[in-house]
Amino acid sequence: MKVMKKAIIFCLCICLFAVMLTACGGKEGGTKVVFTTGMGKDEVFRIGDRSCTKAEFMIYLATTKNQYEEVYGEEIWQTSLDGVTLMENVKETVLEKLAQIKTMYLLAKEKEISLTEQEKQAVKQAASEYFDSLSDAEVEFLEASVETVETLYTEYAMANKVYLYTIKDINPEISDDEARTITVQHIFMRTYTRDNAGNVHPVSESAKQEIYDEISKVRELALMEDKDFAALASKYSEDSTLTYSFGKGDMEPAIENVAFDLETGEISEIVEGENGYHIFKCISTFDREETDANKLQIVEKRRNEAFGREYELFVETLAKRLNEKVWEEMELLSDSRITTSNFFDIYEKYFPESDRESR
Repeated sequence: MKVMKKAIIFCLCICLFAVMLTACGGKEGGTKVVFTTGMGKDEVFRIGDRSCTKAEFMIYLATTKNQYEEVYGEEIWQTSLDGVTLMENVKETVLEKLAQIKTMYLLAKEKEISLTEQEKQAVKQAASEYFDSLSDAEVEFLEASVETVETLYTEYAMANKVYLYTIKDINPEISDDEARTITVQHIFMRTYTRDNAGNVHPVSESAKQEIYDEISKVRELALMEDKDFAALASKYSEDSTLTYSFGKGDMEPAIENVAFDLETGEISEIVEGENGYHIFKCISTFDREETDANKLQIVEKRRNEAFGREYELFVETLAKRLNEKVWEEMELLSDSRITTSNFFDIYEKYFPESDRESR
């Protein structure tokens, strides 16, 4: 089922305003670094006139790696997807995020946005606290200095500030109908099989008809007054989740069109989705709390989209270069002495209000 997709491991947040940063990338023409040579031996990449050093990259990479391990354990690095290891994916993600932050820093400079004296002092205090938290082994391994950390925190604060500046006047009115969230229970029978390699294959037409006949019988049972829909779902559904709450646009159209037309307590006809057949029972046609929360999400989405449009136009004007040799050298080997993971926690400590506003 397409609704309420669970985020896979590769989508773990690596920064405190990842939602905002994600909105800036992932499209052709975004902050994509072009591979080239002829750069300084300490430079990983350069965006416009802004450079990323090995030390800066390693601080982000070490932080991200250790955050993963704190949640999932060291065995997580055995994970791969389509032949790409998790560590390779994390390395690419760190490159993208740092490129985005440095691009946003340049955008802030173009808009003549700067940090206040109070914010500059907060950067210095945060950098000092983070650097003091590093062990001697970490300082040596990361080739870190307090000046390096100050640069990263300055860019991070400026990126956050230019985002807030750009979206400050974007406050769309969202109606209850647009943000309406409903709650349904469902029974699902799949019309595909999966081979040992994990590949999905549609069933034959004859098998599909048999599945349809079977779910038709289940629907007849569900319509009986003495039948418990949840109990039927527990017995027949091939989805372990019984109840879903969702808003418009969260589901594939075939399912959404039916579900949003149901009255409370009403059971739907059989709906054919992308992966199988569904029967829905409406539990609630309107959830006040969920709808209000969805309004906030819609507003944030529109702000992200508005910022993303301006960001994309700006990034197209910048030259992007990556030092191939240094990039290949950027590896985070397993070392029990390198445990730093509080880089973003310390930033949030000194910039709590700006972070809360950005989310």
